[in-house]
Amino acid sequence: MLLVEKQDGVAVVTLNRPEAMNALSKALRSALYKAMVALDADPEVSVVILTGAGERAFTAGLDLKELGSEPGAMGAANAEGADENPVKAIELCTKPVIGAINGVAITGGFEVALACDVLIASENARFADTHARVGIMPGWGLSQKLSRLIGLYRAKELSLTGNFLDAQTACDWGLVNRVVPAADLLPVAKKLAADMATIPVETLTLYKRIIDDGFAESFGDSLKLEHARSTANNRTVTPEAVEARRLGILARARTQN
Repeated sequence: MLLVEKQDGVAVVTLNRPEAMNALSKALRSALYKAMVALDADPEVSVVILTGAGERAFTAGLDLKELGSEPGAMGAANAEGADENPVKAIELCTKPVIGAINGVAITGGFEVALACDVLIASENARFADTHARVGIMPGWGLSQKLSRLIGLYRAKELSLTGNFLDAQTACDWGLVNRVVPAADLLPVAKKLAADMATIPVETLTLYKRIIDDGFAESFGDSLKLEHARSTANNRTVTPEAVEARRLGILARARTQN
């Protein structure tokens, strides 16, 4: 139910329950947690891509059939442990996680998408917060993250209607980085991941942490955070290292032009 493919510093993790719209059953949530922990510790992996099998769904969120048939299963909606909460499992990964959104991302699936660091959407992608229609409140961060990403009024429109947001509008609103044809989704995500993987993983993880930690603070406190961590890091950088990186940037600029 979970596929992991590794090549050239990039791992592709695929939620593989297409017959159930890649719904996050207890077993799949546990498998995702174990995979993210393993990939975070894997020295051969610098970047992770998360996607869903098929073109119909990225993930429909929690498995509602399972929730309706197992006593106590609703606790998953408010689970704090990363083995039960897929958002926390993704956030545990210190390396960049690119969400390749191949289809619908609904309710908890929307929250899983928002846990990624960068979102690339297929033209088939759609997003919906249907918590209110199901009769539950989000417990994995959506009610707070969404308004910070697309604005308060747009977030309320989505959450208080449960309406679907198409991929292009999501891009126009700044929710996803870009929209590509379905056939190009993984190649584009892999190219972006490969670009990231050319940077030392220690630098990637430090920069990601500065951005994420600062985003959770006020602007003034985030500037203090940046200054403190930048100062600590930059004291360790030698002139020789800067020169080597400079030459690498020049060579990269020539190939990209």
